[in-house]
Amino acid sequence: MTRHLLLIPAALLAAWLLTGVTAVRPGERAVVRRFGAVVATPGPGLWVGLPWGLERVDRVPVDLVRRVAVGYEPDSDPDVPLPPGQLLTGDQNLVNVQVVIDYAVRPDEAAVYVAARDRVDGAVSRAAEAALAEWVAARPVDDVLLTGKAVLPGVLTARLRERLEPLRLGIDVQAAGVAHLTPPDEAEVRDAFAAVTRAQANIRTQEQDAAAAAEALLRTARAKAYEAEQAAAAQAHERVALATADADAFRRRLAQYRRSKRTNADALAALWWEEMGGLLGRLHAAGRIDLLDGYLGPDGLDIMQIGPRMKK
Repeated sequence: MTRHLLLIPAALLAAWLLTGVTAVRPGERAVVRRFGAVVATPGPGLWVGLPWGLERVDRVPVDLVRRVAVGYEPDSDPDVPLPPGQLLTGDQNLVNVQVVIDYAVRPDEAAVYVAARDRVDGAVSRAAEAALAEWVAARPVDDVLLTGKAVLPGVLTARLRERLEPLRLGIDVQAAGVAHLTPPDEAEVRDAFAAVTRAQANIRTQEQDAAAAAEALLRTARAKAYEAEQAAAAQAHERVALATADADAFRRRLAQYRRSKRTNADALAALWWEEMGGLLGRLHAAGRIDLLDGYLGPDGLDIMQIGPRMKK
């Protein structure tokens, strides 16, 4: 009986000692605090330390992206005079804005996050509200409603990283997004802004169509210019080739004349009649001249009607 009674404290002691064994899963970082002081931040694996009461181990998911919603709640009470997220624009109009902020714990600052995690979401919300109010107040309502969803995410991400860094929260802002951006829920105002949005979309469509048409005309003009350049280059090359051939032929004839002149005093006359024969042949082929045989009659050569005949 006494032995069984002794087993109970031994089992309790073993169970208490086993509280010092902690399994850190993949994607987590453990923060080990011994008597309140951080002594280690092990990664995934098995951590064996002091039992409960002497040592505390907090497992922090560092691959988990946390989200904080800031601003207007679409399901909020419509009778509230000034609901959260209803901001004043630079031209004294109201807009309802809700943004979402995604952040993750930095693996090398898990201990910093554990110390500050109770105030992380609140600090992110306050910083996002301030940055959002500044951006909206600096612009007219048309600019806010038409460009907010495209511009705000980048602006908020940059400003939150800058403002949260000095607070040492151990987090990194991943991204920001606009979940809700509308004018106050009044039929007349809503319809007016819807009409403005449609008009702006129509303007952008027409601009895109005009740009596409201009680009098509520019491509056509470039193609025609290229064709004209190629034709001009080909014609110039052809004329240069013909001129070069004529020059080469002239130099060959000149060399031939100089050789013939040494042995034949009438070499120049022979070249003259040779060239004239070719010229007369071309003129005859073109119908510019004809033989005199056609003008012979019973009384001899009739030159009263002499003149070039049309080539049949």
